[in-house]
Amino acid sequence: MRIERVGDVQCELGEGPVWDVAEQALYFTDMTAGRIWRYDPQADSFTNWKTPGLIGSFALREGGGAVMALTHGFHLLDFATGETTRIAEPEAGQDAIQFNDGKADKRGRFLAGTVNKAMKEPVGSLYRLDPDKMVVKLDDGFIITNGPCWSPDGETFYFADSMAFEIYAYDYDVETGGVSNRRVFANTRALGGIPDGATVDADGRLWSAICGGGKVVAYRPDGAVDRIIEVPPRLASSVMFGGRDLDQLYVTSIDGATMGQARDAAGGQLFVITGLGVKGLPEHRYAG
Repeated sequence: MRIERVGDVQCELGEGPVWDVAEQALYFTDMTAGRIWRYDPQADSFTNWKTPGLIGSFALREGGGAVMALTHGFHLLDFATGETTRIAEPEAGQDAIQFNDGKADKRGRFLAGTVNKAMKEPVGSLYRLDPDKMVVKLDDGFIITNGPCWSPDGETFYFADSMAFEIYAYDYDVETGGVSNRRVFANTRALGGIPDGATVDADGRLWSAICGGGKVVAYRPDGAVDRIIEVPPRLASSVMFGGRDLDQLYVTSIDGATMGQARDAAGGQLFVITGLGVKGLPEHRYAG
């Protein structure tokens, strides 16, 4: 196994990596700087787009461009022009709340959660943006939402409340996009950090970035820890499998100064882990 830095991009708050199988490229965000980055491994080059303010998360669209969860709601981004189009802002006027992590499901719906900016009150929610642009609230009562992802069959949805140190599992209705039967899947308190971004591999293991703990942890489908990998950045923020064979694990991270914490040498950098002997799954695109 090897862990290496990728490129020289230095993020304030690196997040949300998305590997696009069609383009063989990695997209990720600098949340507080308001940028989406694209890394082309073949050319070893980076390009980026500026977003209008903070970007919580995004998914690539089937028709091109991206759907984004910006501060208060959902917007589209045209990569060719850089123009954004508002879809809906379910948290408009709620200055204490902002959107955070999100991903697209098997049917092209985009799910994203909100957080309490003060990181204290459980006022965060989980929303679903359907391909027809309808917005549905699925759950609430979170402080900091993070790590949405699905089991390989799409029937289990994982979602974390970072400040509770808990990753939850839901039953997920692939046909309707509904969630039910929320239960605790794992607690990360003993790992020295909070559960942040996550992804699932082809064998159903959930891989979670443990922010503050300097770790990436893989959980078996029953919630037991499968392996723990120490990574250079203490504030590891999210993970995503990429590469031609989906066997490379990309890790984004946060510059501690952005969070009012001490800066570490690797904070805000992008890393890749090779030689894991594990393969991921292709990410889905938003169908709207």
